[in-house]
Amino acid sequence: MKHNIYQSIALMGTSADPPTNGHEALLIGLSKIFPTVITWASDNPGKNHKTSLSQRHELLNALVEELALPNLELHQELSHQWAIKTLQSASELWPNKSLTLIIGSDLITDLPNWLDAKNILRKAQLGIVPRIGWPLVKHDIDTLKDIGGKVIILPLKIPATASSAINNNQIFSQIPTSILPILQQKNLYGISGKKI
Repeated sequence: MKHNIYQSIALMGTSADPPTNGHEALLIGLSKIFPTVITWASDNPGKNHKTSLSQRHELLNALVEELALPNLELHQELSHQWAIKTLQSASELWPNKSLTLIIGSDLITDLPNWLDAKNILRKAQLGIVPRIGWPLVKHDIDTLKDIGGKVIILPLKIPATASSAINNNQIFSQIPTSILPILQQKNLYGISGKKI
């Protein structure tokens, strides 16, 4: 039986540069917890993206279509540089629904410095996904709560994959099979002509 804290729309933006097995596991895991999961490809102002936003949207869309989960949707119109803009758009799309912004444990210390952080925490509860290498520190979580955050630690175990490993080391085994043909066809991430 699902708890009340999960009776909201889960919002998960991702750079998807490219989507990994970790993204796939996360979307599947969230779909088992939340009644609705919304995702989109985002332009993170703190990252140097390897491909265009439109290409990353195409890759993420291919993954979402392959998963074919009834409660998983891609809403690219939620993609903004700033989380507060995304939440404003989500509030307009689902005016009577509570929202849960999904972030990895690697972002906990950064979030208080995000644009309009206090308003972000007023508009949505935070669903924190533990990531290997970024342990949950009580002080950091308390800091979020002190500025108004409603925090839930999600009971998910996500494989230790990272888009950067694909970009830097070409570890193609971390790429979902649904998007490999697109990467090969468009020669993204140096994958064309490689044996996979």
